[in-house]
Amino acid sequence: MITNKRLIRICSAIIGISGLTILFSTLYPIASYEWEANARYPTLISPLVEEERGATLSESDFTRASNWFPEGAKKEDFVSQKVSYFTLSIPRLEIENATVTVGGEDLSETLIQYPGTALPGKNGNTVIFGHSILPIFYNPQNYLSIFSTLPTLKKGDEVYVSYDGVSYRFRVEAMFEVLPTDIQVLDQDTSDSFLTLVTCVPPGDPRKLKRLIVRARLVPFSQANANIRY
Repeated sequence: MITNKRLIRICSAIIGISGLTILFSTLYPIASYEWEANARYPTLISPLVEEERGATLSESDFTRASNWFPEGAKKEDFVSQKVSYFTLSIPRLEIENATVTVGGEDLSETLIQYPGTALPGKNGNTVIFGHSILPIFYNPQNYLSIFSTLPTLKKGDEVYVSYDGVSYRFRVEAMFEVLPTDIQVLDQDTSDSFLTLVTCVPPGDPRKLKRLIVRARLVPFSQANANIRY
């Protein structure tokens, strides 16, 4: 028969093991991402003291797209235009026809196109923000977690955007990290049609210190059609 003291010790052990498991499952994905990212992604670093950066960003609500690049577009820029939308699909991440809102900033409801960036298929840079949390909670149909596995994309992977009745195919060319002060990644390059996907990294890190940039280029329709198998 189990005594009260022994039962208390067993319960304490279970609680302790559960706590360590939760702590490990929270911290390991963040540490693992940082380890792999140091080797995989080049990083554009701006001269910003980490302590000041962390103190400022920790006060922000990152379900609001206007908080991602504080020196970029302001809240009124996100909501001042007429709201419309298009859809985005990423086969590797099992994202299918996710809604991208033009003229909004609530990342818990949709993906968000950054104000002033080109519309899909036009010369310029279409910039899309998506929220991320710990990858173990990834759900491609949940906009709070939709870009949690964005770091697993590779060069050559394809992204599809459906806008105004036309389906555009983009191919990933580069992936790198920037700080929230590095707003040059939002600039327009009209030499071709580009797509830029952005999320906070490491996924699940509450400090939200860096942004992962996935840059893709439009696949010309002639090349896209040549790859279709009948």
